[in-house]
Amino acid sequence: MIHYKELVKQQQEIIDAGGSKWGAINAEHAARMSLQNRFKTGLDIAKYNAAIMREDMAAYDADSEKYTQSLGVWHGFIAQQKMISIKKHFNGETKRRYLYLSGWMIAALRSQFGPLPDQSIHEKTSVPDLIEELYTFLKQADARELRHLFTDLDDARAEGNEVKEKAVLDKIDNFQTHVVPIIADIDAGFGNEEATYLLAKKMIEAGACCLQIENQVSDVKQCGHQDGKVTVPHEDFQAKINALRYAFLEMGVEDGVIVARTDSLGAGLTQKIPVSSQPGDLADQYISFIDGEEITSIDDIAPGDIAIRQGDRTIKAARLPNGLFQFKPDTGADRVVLDCVTALQNGADLLWIETEKPHVGQIASMVDRIKSIVPDAKLVYNNSPSFNWTLNFRQQVFDAWTDDGKDVTAYDRANLMDASYDDSDLSTEADKRIQAFQRDAAKGAGVFHHLITLPTYHTAALSTDTLSKDYFGEQGMLAYVRDVQRQEIRSGLACVKHQDMAGSNIGDDHKEYFSGGQALKASGEDNTMNQFG
Repeated sequence: MIHYKELVKQQQEIIDAGGSKWGAINAEHAARMSLQNRFKTGLDIAKYNAAIMREDMAAYDADSEKYTQSLGVWHGFIAQQKMISIKKHFNGETKRRYLYLSGWMIAALRSQFGPLPDQSIHEKTSVPDLIEELYTFLKQADARELRHLFTDLDDARAEGNEVKEKAVLDKIDNFQTHVVPIIADIDAGFGNEEATYLLAKKMIEAGACCLQIENQVSDVKQCGHQDGKVTVPHEDFQAKINALRYAFLEMGVEDGVIVARTDSLGAGLTQKIPVSSQPGDLADQYISFIDGEEITSIDDIAPGDIAIRQGDRTIKAARLPNGLFQFKPDTGADRVVLDCVTALQNGADLLWIETEKPHVGQIASMVDRIKSIVPDAKLVYNNSPSFNWTLNFRQQVFDAWTDDGKDVTAYDRANLMDASYDDSDLSTEADKRIQAFQRDAAKGAGVFHHLITLPTYHTAALSTDTLSKDYFGEQGMLAYVRDVQRQEIRSGLACVKHQDMAGSNIGDDHKEYFSGGQALKASGEDNTMNQFG
């Protein structure tokens, strides 16, 4: 870490070396601008955050209470406000708090084709573009907060208050950046392994230190919480994991993090049958899950049928009219375990198991099997808005109470979302379990990182609905003043001064640096932002 005064000294030496023609350049101003742009490139960001993630993974291995969290964001401003809020509410600390970049939200909100489903049919370039946008806004948050500290420093000096000056300098020297790790969704790679590698490089170059890839077939990829998912054999997925690692190494991010996601729990189809070279190898294990009808004669084979050997049996593989092969029913958990162990043994750092409900016991049942082979296995878990959390946990409590012999006759299990249950004992217990879910899953199911994929999609919709209902109704302007602006002021939200948030004061500083006393600045007494104190 270079201290503020030391950086000013370094800049002065550079300016002095430039001679008289650099006489108008102020070393302190140059130092401030340098600190406000600490990360010069996306690769600087990727390297910095990869090291942070590795430290956090080691900390979690030592203490499962030190799990990490993130919220999914779809715009730089949303990411910026999230991190400003975290610093405001948690004593300036961002530790173990990341961002998640969701392919679902890029498809739904950022594609030039308009809103799209989560099927990898949006532009692949939109993924690195959004990573760059997110970090541009986070860097601007750094610049803004530091600018306020520099103003405090100038004020302390003008007052001759050395104690205050020292305190401000200490804050500058120990400034904690808003730039945090992003777990970035590369879907199923947007093509073959070469396409995956090329896109990964662009994402890393934009700042990604962690890439999440899933084992679905790229050209028929589906949202993990919808039907029709088709997985690939392990060697195909391994090739893409290798592609990610090569991309990290080529870009100089040697400790980049790879999250291997398996959709096998809810995927009943595969596109191709791998070639097994010997009994018991990985391909043979994959083949063992293919569903089919046992045959004993060549006459059992019709044109277009596929016969495969499974141990001592030969089967006619169950094949749909579209050519896809079916897995045996109730094999999803076994396939998940094989997927995860194989991924961890072949280059992945973290796992993602896509589930159909938030249930600690279900997750733990698979993770325990994985950990029996790879003891330090760790998960990234999707606390998805696709789950009806209220209904799921009320049903979990209902079932637990039933198993314990508790009287549940006052409740209708099929109708537990009814608002009449909101103040019931069952609802209270369910909410307690929801509140403890992340902690319990971190401790009991190996979850290192908890994320919500689409939260800001839903918060934007909800807040807009609330404002629209009242503003266009009888409340008129009061709806905005009472429910938005007044709440911003009362909560101390920085963005109530939206000119400052957008960089107006930073621009004024630069104008003064560049033009001196002739600078035309926007922050004079007639600026209405002064009304906010």
